[in-house]
Amino acid sequence: MKKLRVTVDGKAYDVLVEILDEPPHEPRHAAWSAPVASARVETPASADRSAAASPGAVPSPLAGKVVSIEVKPGQLVEANQQLLTLEAMKMNTYVFAPHAGTVEEILVRPGDAVEEGHGLVRLSAPA
Repeated sequence: MKKLRVTVDGKAYDVLVEILDEPPHEPRHAAWSAPVASARVETPASADRSAAASPGAVPSPLAGKVVSIEVKPGQLVEANQQLLTLEAMKMNTYVFAPHAGTVEEILVRPGDAVEEGHGLVRLSAPA
């Protein structure tokens, strides 16, 4: 097993990789390198919508999964009104509107995995 760091869309992931064609009976301290192949990693279309927070987007406070969305596009919301629910580590986290405004766009769907800082809901600027 080798520990490698892979970067996808600017986000680094530490992964363990099992090398299946490693020569047998080789001492663990011997240096051995496998050929490296380049591959393009495709991301789902929803990742573009929830990537870095755009202007007016309410960012995710943590990495987790979207459980439910309590608002709809065009809906007027008050400051501190619940927008959606995230789940992380078997706990629900409620995301609230930082200011009053109109929901311009919902950037995620229930079941989507989100990273900390990704846009969830885009609100119009406060009046």
